[in-house]
Amino acid sequence: MGLRKFKPTTPGQRNKIINKFDNITATKPEKSLVVGKKSTGGRNNRGKMTIGYIGGGHKRRYRFIDFKRKKDGVPAVVKSIEYDPNRSARIALLYYADGEKSYILAPNGLQVGTTVMSGPNAAPEIGNTLPLSHIPLGTVIHNIELRPGEGAKLVRSAGAFAQLVSREDNYAIIKMPSCEIRKILSSCKATIGSVSNPDHILEKSGKAGRGRWLGYRPHTRGVAKNPVDHPMGGGEGRASGGHPRSPKGLYSKGLKTRSPKKHSSKYIIEKRKKKK
Repeated sequence: MGLRKFKPTTPGQRNKIINKFDNITATKPEKSLVVGKKSTGGRNNRGKMTIGYIGGGHKRRYRFIDFKRKKDGVPAVVKSIEYDPNRSARIALLYYADGEKSYILAPNGLQVGTTVMSGPNAAPEIGNTLPLSHIPLGTVIHNIELRPGEGAKLVRSAGAFAQLVSREDNYAIIKMPSCEIRKILSSCKATIGSVSNPDHILEKSGKAGRGRWLGYRPHTRGVAKNPVDHPMGGGEGRASGGHPRSPKGLYSKGLKTRSPKKHSSKYIIEKRKKKK
């Protein structure tokens, strides 16, 4: 796994840094685990634009990812590591011993031919999914459930990982990628290892056209709009702008948006550290 830099033969090539894709072992997805994906263009069911600056882009097919890993005790062999256009991480195609196939998020270091397993009796090795109560303390984990059997919700993007710090009664203490320390039920499952494609954060598109291929349209600054279109719009001379706000009028810098009465606040031991 690595990055590619290009000779500056064009302005777009000058700053482009992309992935080598050297760990990809298959170019076409498994047909039984793929379905067509519709593009909304940021419109709702009435055709009204509810999200701006979205539209176009290349056609995609959605790959069904197994976030629950319910086939406990059934070994599976990694058949291929594949690219997924719907997420930053790589995905792995599993062939189970009973003939079933499924996709999972590929952990960093997972190789084709490796055998993985889920359940309380599985070994704490890369790619295996276990309940938090059976994972050794200090282990690096990802793909973490919030409620037992619901499927993984946390730590799923490229290069992300959390760490199992300790246990307390029926809860496991997890240090999240944001440095937040929180409690999660010990019966929830998590996968051993960190998420694949850690170099994703270092990639640079090099030109606006690559953004258009991904479905991003040109973004207009709020201060360049009229007052009817944006809270920061309008003004004469140097009077435009004001305090940075979102299109709906919420302060975009410094405003705490988390509800103080949120149910899950009691499970947070230490809040995430602010960026300096």
